[in-house]
Formats: sequence, structure tokens, C-alpha cells
Amino acid sequence: MKKIAILGSTGSIGTQTLEVVRANGDIQVLALSAGRNIRVLEEQIREFSPRLAAVWDKDAAMELAVKVADTDTKVISGMEGLMELARMEEVEILVTAIVGMIGIRPTMEAIKAGKDIALANKETLVTAGHLIMKMAKEYGVKILPVDSEHSAIFQCVHQEERKGIEKLLITASGGPFRGMKTKDLEKVTVEDALKHPNWAMGQKITIDSATLVNKGLEVMEAKWLFGMDIDHIQVVVQPKSIIHSMVEFKDGAVMAQLGTPDMKLPIQYALYYPQRRYLKGDRLDFTTLTQITFETPDMETFLGLPMALEAGRIGGSMPTVYNAANELAVALFLRKKIGFLDIYRIIRDAMDAHAVICEPLLEEILETEQKTYERINARW
Repeated sequence: MKKIAILGSTGSIGTQTLEVVRANGDIQVLALSAGRNIRVLEEQIREFSPRLAAVWDKDAAMELAVKVADTDTKVISGMEGLMELARMEEVEILVTAIVGMIGIRPTMEAIKAGKDIALANKETLVTAGHLIMKMAKEYGVKILPVDSEHSAIFQCVHQEERKGIEKLLITASGGPFRGMKTKDLEKVTVEDALKHPNWAMGQKITIDSATLVNKGLEVMEAKWLFGMDIDHIQVVVQPKSIIHSMVEFKDGAVMAQLGTPDMKLPIQYALYYPQRRYLKGDRLDFTTLTQITFETPDMETFLGLPMALEAGRIGGSMPTVYNAANELAVALFLRKKIGFLDIYRIIRDAMDAHAVICEPLLEEILETEQKTYERINARW
């Protein structure tokens, strides 16, 4: 029986992880966490009977504790609660499906406790990859990617020598606004941006896909996961999301992972690695698949990607500024306080104003995040 804990169990990745648990029957869920969605979390507690449930919001945690008082689940709250969940003694794998830099400290705590990480929280590596990967090596734990693109690369390279890799090719659908130009984006709405053509995801990542920020974050994450510099990672648009990513080797061979757009595949692969299990769902039908097309991303219109590449090349604390500025800008856009193109303007302004710290410690990363938020709140 494999024993797991899930940070962010009520979100898209978290709920799909629990679908994988249901389908297999040999995974025990020891802990769950949510921000404040206690309605869904209560349902999960009653189905999976975890020992711990961590809720970020303390008032929501107290409310949940009353609701589940008839169960054996202990309810905890705040960062202390997430840290307690992360280091639970019997947990083998921590699924980090939580959104944002809030995931960094619990991930570090889990690594120190010897837990493997099924990583869906890209901000952890984007902002603190130099710390996380060093710790994972020191404590002998695996970082198992859950993002479909990074899982695809992982599946292609895990038995290959890293020195034989020439470059990584990360695919992008292009999002709902593929083919549009800047003038077309001036009046797009939140509702427009949330209509992803292929994937069903949470709101924040769906907006990131529309801006191509998500691909930029994935490039920076891949840098740390696979030990590649930014200039050996290429983004290509593959509109049907059939090829999830590719690896080109020094001899010219290219390996790709293909499949239908279903996040349960990379989730299940991470939980059972290196074993493969049957997964119910649609299969590619190559008798009806007439073509797979590729495009170059439009980096003059979708500025999220070129700014990410810039931040990744600069390194240090700059990726934290990029990530933090985007997080707050997306939140403002979702609340309809700013326009779609203002997301790019906010990121640009924050990056231009930042004095880079070359090898930031955790405290400096968190301080940089806070200063970025303060600048944006003062100006927008």
C-alpha cells in the first residue's frame, strides 16, 4: 500500500490525483490540504479518512474542525499545518498540487523528512530551484514531475545519459488566443481567457496559458529538473496537445511522448514510477489522426514567454520577481481590476525595478516576493 499526502487536494491536480487513487485501490491518503474550500475538503475527508487535514485559512480550519468532529481526522491550519503535513512519518510521496510560492517551505520540509515529491507546484523550482535540487540530492529523494510537459520529458530521458541530450522541446497549445495580435487582445475578457481549447485546469494556470507565462515558467522549471541551460530549451506550439514534449539528443534523434490531453496520466506515472499501470481513458487513434502541426510561438504578441526567458537567463532572484508579479497580476485580472495586456505591463515594470540577488536564500526569496507585491499594490 503506497502512502501519500496531497498539498492542494481541492484544486484541479489534487482532485485528479484522488481520481487516480480511486481507480487503483492500493494508495492510502494520509493527509489532505486546502486553502479555504472546506466544502470539498470535508467530502474528501469523509471518503478517504485522512489522519490530517490542513487548511491555510485559520477561520476556515476551525469551521472544518466542527464539521468533521465525528471523524478521526485532525484539522490543522496555517503554514505550521502545511509543514506538519509535509513531514508526516508514514508518508512516502508528497503531491505538491498547491498553487503559488506557498508550496516552497512544505516541499523543503518534506525533502528533509525523506519524502519523494510528486511536483505539480512549478513555482517551487522557478523561484527556489537552486535550493530544492541541492536538497533533493543531499537527502536522496526523487523529484517526480507531474506537469504533462515535464512528465513527457522525464519519460523520454530517465534511462538516458543527461550528457547525451542536446535540447528539450516543450510544447504549447498556444492557448485560446493563438493567432491573435496585440490589438486583438486589448479588449479580451476574463471569460475569453478561461476558455482553454484542450485542457481543463484551474483559473490561474488557464490564464497563464493564455499569456504564455505558463510556458515561460515551465522553461525555468525544466532548467532545474533536467540540468539544462535556458538556451537549450525550446518552446514549440503544437495546437492539438497530442505531443506533450520532446527531447533531442546529440546524435540528432528526437524522442517524444504522445497521448490524449489527460492529466491523470502524468499524475499516475509519478505516483507509481517506474511502474506503469493501466489508466482508463481515451487513446490516440492513428487511423484518424491525419496530421500533427507545429508553429513558432509569437513572442512579439505573447510577452509572457520572452520575459520568462529573460528572467531565467538572469537567474538569481529575478525569476521570483517574474513569478510574483504574474501571480498578483493574474489575481487582479481575474477580479477584473486590470486588462489582459496589463499583466505583461506589471511583470515588465517589476522586473525593470528589481536589483538582482545572485544566490538568494529562502528568506530573501520570500522577501523579494513581498516587495514585488508591495510595488504592484502601490502602483495598480
